[in-house]
Amino acid sequence: MDTTVASSYLESLLAGQARMPASPLAWLNRLRAEAVDRVGALTVPTTRDEEWRFTDLSPLTRISFQPASSRTQLQPAGIERFVLPEAAARLVFVDGVYAPHLSATGAGDGVMLQNLGAANAHTTVEPHLGRHAAFRDNVFAALNTAFLHDGALVAVPPGTVLDRPLHLLFIATQRAAIYPRCLLLAGARSAVTVVEDYVALADDAYFSNAVTEIVVADDARVEHARVQREAANAFHIANCAVSLAHASRYRSVSIALGARLSRYDLNVTQHAEGAECTVDGLALIGGEQLADTHTCIDHARPHGVSRQLHKCIAGGAAHAVFNGKILVRPGAQRTDSAQSSRNLLLSGHAHIDTKPQLEIFADDVKCAHGATVGQLDNEELFYLKSRGLPEETARNLLTYAFGAEIMERMPVASLRHRLEQMVLAQTAVQP
Repeated sequence: MDTTVASSYLESLLAGQARMPASPLAWLNRLRAEAVDRVGALTVPTTRDEEWRFTDLSPLTRISFQPASSRTQLQPAGIERFVLPEAAARLVFVDGVYAPHLSATGAGDGVMLQNLGAANAHTTVEPHLGRHAAFRDNVFAALNTAFLHDGALVAVPPGTVLDRPLHLLFIATQRAAIYPRCLLLAGARSAVTVVEDYVALADDAYFSNAVTEIVVADDARVEHARVQREAANAFHIANCAVSLAHASRYRSVSIALGARLSRYDLNVTQHAEGAECTVDGLALIGGEQLADTHTCIDHARPHGVSRQLHKCIAGGAAHAVFNGKILVRPGAQRTDSAQSSRNLLLSGHAHIDTKPQLEIFADDVKCAHGATVGQLDNEELFYLKSRGLPEETARNLLTYAFGAEIMERMPVASLRHRLEQMVLAQTAVQP
């Protein structure tokens, strides 16, 4: 990609930022201004950058996007198929704009669930917003921060345990650049399940550029379900940063089904002793889709535990990428970490690049990783066919079973069922 083209593309994206109203909060205006400066200093990554060498962003830079110019008048009936009956409350954003008439914010138990645009004066927000997702060296996180206005705030008070999930629903309806933002603060000894859900009501191309920051305090527990089911022509780039305190627990399940091109960067840092995280993911793509997942689990303190299982299923001429880094810093003794990347090719034209990675700077640790890339097992196919199943049905059944291990870890039953139906339908049409 030509650097002049990349620079002009960023300038075109930033053109809409000048029309944003100033915030009454000086610190938020400074944060936005710093992000604008960083966008001017950075450039769009290319395949010459090591972290992006398998992901060509040229298709994105060939399309000009601006923030949504008008609000789509969605009614509650228009989002019924996305509503989760188990959810205690939900926040809904349409083309990046908070939709109060579609939201239900009464989470109870003192939980703060509201739009960042109305909540950013709260003293709990300033110390964390823009402090965990590193936008100074990431052009897409910088772009999101430059446009920071509406967004989802979840703040769970210390000691509060929610037995029902909270639903953050981001809906795209038009050709536009959309900047979803989430901030989740889990107080000490609290427990919460949050569903971060990206859906579409439009088939046109659009650009969804999301940033999520999650702060888990001492002895708190967070379950984070992330679902990307964007439109087939969409571009989806997301960054998530998680900060873990003493003896905290973070469990993540991420599923990517949609978008023409998607990229998800997840960075989890264990800032104190005894933190634990489980990071699971599934990408199921076909046609000419590209799905790229980069993760980094940073063991910065002793006695940390991490487990990771990531699966990719690629059919047609699709391209899946997984790069998972486990970093054990000096002094992070007694770290216990395991990572597995398992990948399934459904056609001769699909390809998968996987790179599990260990960087260990401590000597008293237990770490392991592994990766496999293969096709459906011929003996398993033969067994099912010998029991009377047609070959296509047998292939679809084995493909579904490969991904089911991840979907079964989805903590919300209704969402798990809907995803299972989507995966069954998608595996049935894989070329």
